[in-house]
Amino acid sequence: MTTGMLPPLPEDVRWSVCLREAATSRVLAAHAPEQVLRTASVGKVFLLLEVARRLETGELDPDEPLSPTPEQTVADSGLWYLMRTGTLGVVDLCWLVGGFSDNLATNVLLRRVGLDAVTALTRSLGVHRSALLDRVREDRGPQHPPTLSVGCAEELSEVLARLHRGELVSSAVSARVRGWLAANADLSMVASAFGLDPLAHGEPDRGVLLLNKTGTISTVRVDVGVAAGPSGAVAWAVQADWQDATRDPRGEVLAVMAEIGRRVADLVGVPAVPAGLRPARGSG
Repeated sequence: MTTGMLPPLPEDVRWSVCLREAATSRVLAAHAPEQVLRTASVGKVFLLLEVARRLETGELDPDEPLSPTPEQTVADSGLWYLMRTGTLGVVDLCWLVGGFSDNLATNVLLRRVGLDAVTALTRSLGVHRSALLDRVREDRGPQHPPTLSVGCAEELSEVLARLHRGELVSSAVSARVRGWLAANADLSMVASAFGLDPLAHGEPDRGVLLLNKTGTISTVRVDVGVAAGPSGAVAWAVQADWQDATRDPRGEVLAVMAEIGRRVADLVGVPAVPAGLRPARGSG
C-alpha cells in the first residue's frame, strides 16, 4: 500500500489508516489498513444505519418515545444524562448520537432495535472485521465483550465512501445517516484541519462539506469521515491505539491526525489550518 502521502507515524502506537477517493473507492494512501483495532464509539455508525433502515421501511416511528432502563444509564459522552427529560423520540436520539456520540441515547436505541439486528445489517454490507460489539457500559467485566466496537481502516473508509455515494442500504438511508454525522461536534482529530465551526457545519463552509464520526477512550483516537470540496471528495479512516505504550503519546497522535487532515484538504482543494494552529470556532 502507498504510504508516501502520510506523515511519519509514532512507532509505539498501533495505526490503521486508509484514505480513499470517495467517488470510486480508489485507495490513495494506507498504513496497515487491514489491522483490526479498538474503535471506541465509531461502531455507533452501524447502529445509526439500522435505525435509519427501519425508519425508511416504516418499522420504526420517528417520534416513538423511548426511555432508559436503570441498567442502560451511563454518563460521560453525550448530553442526555445531563438533561431533565427522561423520554425522547427515536430521531431525537439519533441526532444526539450523531452530534455528541451520546452514550445513553446509544444504549436506548440499541435496546429498541437489538444488537443482533445491527450485526446482521453490518454483515449484509460486506463488513466482517468491523462491528459494534456491545452497549456502552460504565463497568466492563470479563463476562462482557472487551470493548464497545472494533474495526479496520480498510473497511471503515469503504463504509464512509459508500455512505457518500448513497450506497449503504439505500440512498434514503444513506442520506439520513449523513445528516446525523454532519452534526458531529468533535472536530478534534482529522477534521481539525478544516477550520470549521464544530457546532455548525452541516452546510458547505470554506468550500468544504464534511461529515465524520469519532471514537475516544483513554488510549484510542479514531476518526472516520468524508470531506467534499471543489477538487473531489476523500473518505478516510484513521485509527490509533496505544494501549501497550509505555507513555501517553496522544499529543503526537492528534498532531499526526491533523496533518493527515491537511493532506485531505489539499486533495479536495480547500484551505487547511496551518500546523500548530487550532481551528477557530465560529459564532454559536
